[in-house]
Amino acid sequence: MAESKVDYSQLIGFLFLMAAFVSFLFISPPSDEEIDIQVEENIAINDSFSANQDSGANEAEFSENIVKIEEESFIIENENVILKFSNKGAKISELTLKDYNDSSGNRIRLLKNNQSLGLSFFNINGVRFDSNTVMFNYKSFDNQNSKVVEFEYLNNLGGKILYRYIIPNQGYLLNFEIETQGLNNIVGTNRKMDLVWDLDSRRQSKSVDYENRYTYINYKDQDGKIRDMSAYSEDDEVGEVKWLSYSQHFFNSILIFNNVKSEVDMKSTNMDLDYSTQKYSNSVDDEGKQIYLKTFNSRIPIDISRSNEISESMGWYIGPNDYYVLKNYKDGISESIWFGWGIFGWINRNIFFPLYQFLSSFLSAGIAIIIMVILTRLIMSPVQYKMYLSQAKMKILRPEISAATEKFKDDPLKRNQETMRIYNQAGANPLSGCLPMFIQLPVFYALFCFFPVAFALRGESFLWADDLSVYDSILELPFYIPLYGDHVSLFPILAGVTMFFYTSVSGNQQMQPTQPGMPNMKFIMYFLPFTLMIFFNNFASGLSLYYTISNLLTIVIIYAIKNFIIDEKKILLKIEENKKKPKGEGRFQRRLRKLQEMAEKAENQRKNNR
Repeated sequence: MAESKVDYSQLIGFLFLMAAFVSFLFISPPSDEEIDIQVEENIAINDSFSANQDSGANEAEFSENIVKIEEESFIIENENVILKFSNKGAKISELTLKDYNDSSGNRIRLLKNNQSLGLSFFNINGVRFDSNTVMFNYKSFDNQNSKVVEFEYLNNLGGKILYRYIIPNQGYLLNFEIETQGLNNIVGTNRKMDLVWDLDSRRQSKSVDYENRYTYINYKDQDGKIRDMSAYSEDDEVGEVKWLSYSQHFFNSILIFNNVKSEVDMKSTNMDLDYSTQKYSNSVDDEGKQIYLKTFNSRIPIDISRSNEISESMGWYIGPNDYYVLKNYKDGISESIWFGWGIFGWINRNIFFPLYQFLSSFLSAGIAIIIMVILTRLIMSPVQYKMYLSQAKMKILRPEISAATEKFKDDPLKRNQETMRIYNQAGANPLSGCLPMFIQLPVFYALFCFFPVAFALRGESFLWADDLSVYDSILELPFYIPLYGDHVSLFPILAGVTMFFYTSVSGNQQMQPTQPGMPNMKFIMYFLPFTLMIFFNNFASGLSLYYTISNLLTIVIIYAIKNFIIDEKKILLKIEENKKKPKGEGRFQRRLRKLQEMAEKAENQRKNNR
């Protein structure tokens, strides 16, 4: 477990791009109708609950004949969610989102008998008690701004456990309360009780591997820091928790505690993935379709008051992992979205997310991405100008540098001294092209982090891509290719082709000769586009679209800079003028000269000793 969640797949791709830049310097759920029928079937049950309450049913009537309680279900809904409750375990057995559909056009079902939340402890007889296995009495009623569902468990000695769900008329944040009366009659002298929260994460995307990378546990600790558990392997952690998130890529379940909970035991377990089929063998339906990705388990210690009772209240968010939805809720649960670490996260949170949100408010998703590319490239064009100006100077100095390299090919110290002398006389700095490149790197990596978590891209189509948040398959393969997948995506191919031409154009700007012992950078430059074409095959098509347009626009910018902005004849005249002027050593040249002199002196001393 680490404080910063690093997506190694993204990082590898980013390193490919960074290597290219460096080389340039050298070279299915139920339908709506079925849900409506289910709602109608349960209306009569809900009406009977309200009637019982209105008739003044007392607690004795409410809890009598508890041994005869049978398992029953009923539905409560608000403007955004449909919740199906079960009196067995007093739990939410199913939860459907009204506003979000899957690729088949059906409403997203986040829960379907794949979650439990309940108390676990040893009862007065020394037997493990699990509230998820017992039957509860229940009732429901409406308040002014919410609906309330209460579940009650009574044992033979009069001990009572009450679960209360408060569902707002709008939104995804429920309130969950636990109260007890006569707790001693349930637990005796035992004072160790846990709230156990288990969830099997349901698959919602067509890309199992891609979705699995962003399905993980994270939480806010007592110091306000976000802690992320591994999404790539099984992981467990014990920590101090203010809120606990079971992130499921584009959807989330979050428990928000009123007070920091100590010694919360959390565990994430991967399903058994068969890499030959990319399916989890113990989690497929009758048609062989993947159902679940991971299993999350947490044990949360429950505080018992001085009066030997429990009175717990917590928020429970179950809904979209959308930054602009989550930010409206308390305790900073929007931080459960991983924007990237450090400066990359800041760029996404304060630049790319607001920019895309604004553009997509009046443009389609694909056009919004294209406009975002244009704006980003135009803003970065002065930086690119500095980089290509430096490379133009290197090109003019290439004959002199090549001559110095050949003259002192057997003496590295002399060769470096002569090279720095040429640069100093011409007023050129070989590192001036590096700085602009490193200024651009945070922007490029921020984009790697932006597209996987941009909820607004989910379900948005562009050209042949049905969903810009997943890959754009144009051909399904009858077999699985390691690292590539079982399909062919078109946008990564276009991104690879355009990068090939981009590297070709940039390669022509490459000025420095290959130094002895250096790898063949030309080969690397042309190999990278092919590698990224394979690597991006399973990435969000929105990312490949961005880089396709970015490469095309960059080619245009390079052409404009080389042919209409940078005048090599004027640069040559400027260099010749600089050579005529007396030059003092800069700080960098002075330090390098001293280091070279020290190295030369040490080498001469070793020769004399021999």
